Amino acid sequence: MISLTLLHFVLAFFQIDFNSKGDKIPVGLIETPMGNIYIELHEETPQHKNSFIELAAAGYWDSLTFNRVIPNFVAQGGCPDTEEGFTDPEYLLKPEFHPNLKHVYGAVGAGRDDNPDKLSARCQFYIVQNPEGLHRLDGDYTVFGQVIKGMDIVDRIVAVGRDQKDAPHNPITLKVSIIYMDQKEFEEFTYSLNRN
Repeated sequence: MISLTLLHFVLAFFQIDFNSKGDKIPVGLIETPMGNIYIELHEETPQHKNSFIELAAAGYWDSLTFNRVIPNFVAQGGCPDTEEGFTDPEYLLKPEFHPNLKHVYGAVGAGRDDNPDKLSARCQFYIVQNPEGLHRLDGDYTVFGQVIKGMDIVDRIVAVGRDQKDAPHNPITLKVSIIYMDQKEFEEFTYSLNRN
């Protein structure tokens, strides 16, 4: 796993610009042994969106797993619950709550501990699997994306056998990347999904 301090150094050295794709729309792709999950990243949460793109481009999650899976709740992936992930400033983001972004089925949010400032642990993300949503989390955890394809995969992930800490008995690995689409490609992609 790449440390975020080292990651920042590398990105600064190479002056990588994550907004250099012009008018292309970034779509998150999570590849798992059970299938692929596609995520639309919200413009209303620019810090979380850029952080997700940055970590995906660096391959940060590619040695990690869905480490917490709970039916009718969430599938959580990324850095396990560690002190570093919750206390190191390099790992934290200020919350970006938006009234239009709710914890609906398929919402993608940033994990955090019980810190009073509701700072996100940028190395963690979760996907809401409860079909009725988890609206008790609204305004407490930042929602920064929405699954646009692959919720059937998320449903399968939360249904696997798990231990007392809700970790899958057999690790569910992650490979997270970003696909860039122009507006027409994105509209055709989402239109095709809505027809199925």
